[in-house]
Amino acid sequence: MDRAFASALVLWHRFTITRYLAASIIALLFDVALFSGLVAVAVDPTIASAAGYCVGIIIHWLVSANIVFTGKTRDGASLHVQRALFAGSALVGLGITVTTVELLSRFGIEPIASKAVAIGISFVAVYAMRKWGVFR
Repeated sequence: MDRAFASALVLWHRFTITRYLAASIIALLFDVALFSGLVAVAVDPTIASAAGYCVGIIIHWLVSANIVFTGKTRDGASLHVQRALFAGSALVGLGITVTTVELLSRFGIEPIASKAVAIGISFVAVYAMRKWGVFR
């Protein structure tokens, strides 16, 4: 058990993607909880998807800036630019999410399944923008 735990810690510290995945899961929990709650009270799935994603953006910034891309957060005016770039990447992810949920819903795919597909596509696109753009 100790060896497995040690290996997991090495991966955690060595690979940004591991920490980013953990941050994404945390943000996703908040996102999906809000999305599911809104869908349960008959809010349009596209609107619920956007609301959930927006809450996830805030959570993701907090975790990304403090745990994922450690030492890459800027100070002063540069921090504002970095936050704007982070928000811009989030808007791209939001666009991917909303568009995917809307299109798949039109084809009769259930909202949760549509959201799951959107999560996968958005994760890859946004991670790339943040790793090689926002927190370079």
